[in-house]
Amino acid sequence: MENGKQSFLERMKKKWGLNSMFQVVLVIIVFAFTGMTVVWARPIIFKVLGIENSSGWLKTISYLVLVFPLYQVLLLAYGFIFGQFKFFWEKEKKLARLVLRLFKK
Repeated sequence: MENGKQSFLERMKKKWGLNSMFQVVLVIIVFAFTGMTVVWARPIIFKVLGIENSSGWLKTISYLVLVFPLYQVLLLAYGFIFGQFKFFWEKEKKLARLVLRLFKK
């Protein structure tokens, strides 16, 4: 820490409740791999569905119904591969509770 400021990684470690900087780096790697995989897979999914040249609304709905859940599954898969499954499982449970709360209202 220089000048009393925490580094970005230190803030993430505290915010995420992680035990080490190595764990922070692994979580960031999982996010990166998941994002790259979705960026690679989305055009393929849209092409298979025949919607790569469709309107924005159809793409948005398809993204929410197909690609967003794929992202969540990939987070857990990569989290497992990199030994961070527990961290991502807790985040997924929080997200599920939030979504369910939205639909209960």
